[in-house]
Amino acid sequence: MIEVDLPAVVTTDLRLNIPRYATLPNIMKAKKKPLEVMTPDALGVDITPRLTTLKLAEPLKREAGIRVANAADLVAKLKNVAHVI
Repeated sequence: MIEVDLPAVVTTDLRLNIPRYATLPNIMKAKKKPLEVMTPDALGVDITPRLTTLKLAEPLKREAGIRVANAADLVAKLKNVAHVI
């Protein structure tokens, strides 16, 4: 991430989002390297949870829809039953 004063010109290369694949010899070399295991304390990172789960519940079941014969019935149900209009 960089900060520049405007106006600024930013350019990129054509291969910006093309992944680079590892070759077989490099994969074999990586297998031989020792894996260093570190603890969060050694890195100075606090891993205590910051969020508390208060409640967990499934959403309510949806009711079945109602078929109407024509647009007049639809408008009547929206006005009288659902109170949308």
